[in-house]
Amino acid sequence: MSTGAAVVFGLVAFIHGYFFVLESVLWGKPRTNKIFGVDAETAAKNAGFAKNQGVYNLFLVAGLVWALGHPEPSAATQLATFFGGCVVVAGVFGALTVNKRIFFVQALPALIGLGLLHLASRTTLARGWPGVWLPWQLTAN
Repeated sequence: MSTGAAVVFGLVAFIHGYFFVLESVLWGKPRTNKIFGVDAETAAKNAGFAKNQGVYNLFLVAGLVWALGHPEPSAATQLATFFGGCVVVAGVFGALTVNKRIFFVQALPALIGLGLLHLASRTTLARGWPGVWLPWQLTAN
């Protein structure tokens, strides 16, 4: 994994770690309520949902840290591709259903990381990333 991709995915992991803390640890605090644009009553009603969502963000952190620390480059690329893709999907879904700003905070950094990962592989999606099998790479025997 290139240094640029590693730095960006490290930032994405940090952002999602921050989301975990906000949603699972600091939910209902005045500053957190302000960040999410909810009042104290709404925060209290949604505390269980927020904590659950925070744990999902922690899974993304774990996957990205796994990718960053994996000693095998092709496995690190696969892990970063999968977990980075999950972040993009979550960010796009959040932008469509909650607030467009989510795309820029969540999905865009992951897209940049995926782009840097792809550029570092010195290949195209048509040929695939090294060590990553893609469905259109099937060959007839």
